Amino acid sequence: MSSVYVGFPRISQSGVDASTIEITNLTALTPAPTSVHLIQDSLTHSNNTYHPYLDPFNASLSLAGSAPYGMVQLPGMQSGTSVPAHIDQVLQITNLEAFTEYNTALFNSESIRVRVNGSTWLHEMALPASDVSYDHTTTVTGFNSLKGFNITDFNVMLSPDKNGNNINGTAFVPNPTVISFELGNVTYNTYVNDTLIGNTTIMNFMLDRGNHTYPFVGYSNQSLILSLLESTYKDGKLPVKIIGESAVYNGNHLTYYEAALKKNVQMVTLNVGAALASIGINITSGGL
Repeated sequence: MSSVYVGFPRISQSGVDASTIEITNLTALTPAPTSVHLIQDSLTHSNNTYHPYLDPFNASLSLAGSAPYGMVQLPGMQSGTSVPAHIDQVLQITNLEAFTEYNTALFNSESIRVRVNGSTWLHEMALPASDVSYDHTTTVTGFNSLKGFNITDFNVMLSPDKNGNNINGTAFVPNPTVISFELGNVTYNTYVNDTLIGNTTIMNFMLDRGNHTYPFVGYSNQSLILSLLESTYKDGKLPVKIIGESAVYNGNHLTYYEAALKKNVQMVTLNVGAALASIGINITSGGL
């Protein structure tokens, strides 16, 4: 029996090390400059013949190879084949630079590696509790630069609205992940080549998992656009570059999302000629 007591800590640690984590849902809500409300569901997979219990513990989160950006409390769990764990708490951002790096990688990569690191006590039947390290890295599907993004509806207004908007439409945004982010009011700058021609804003942008469409409003420099249509793009189709500029929630700039969005460049073709024709304006007539 004494040999079991002596060997149990090593067996316990090897069992924890052999387990894996699968994140099945990650939702970040009510973002603030130094915190987000994190809701996460995961499965811990283990083929261990033992089924010990792990005490609740605090764990750091980080992009693998980078500094931790915050701490979460993981619930206690009984080891098993696929054990669910649920987190619902406010994540305090302890390292803004690291959290920005994490979000930038997540937005612009097919996948990223996330590290969960902490220590806790493991209990197995009547054996003494064993102090174990919990250090796991798991692969998470990324937003993959939102590939497939498109403008599915584009309209020009004859007169600006009370907020100065003179365009509106609908954006198609694919999200291949199990992740949903509340981004606030997100503004994008729009360019033809490197010339700024306007901006668009998706209000109250909730980037939900799956494929979704979102209404947008915006401002365009119509005299500049007319000049481009008359001189170069006579078919009425503008090749535009769309780059994230700002993400504002509750009046606060979310710099960790803004940095990620500024790295996220979308290329689409806007059929401005058709939008103008729908309100009775022919671009060949020289009037916008």
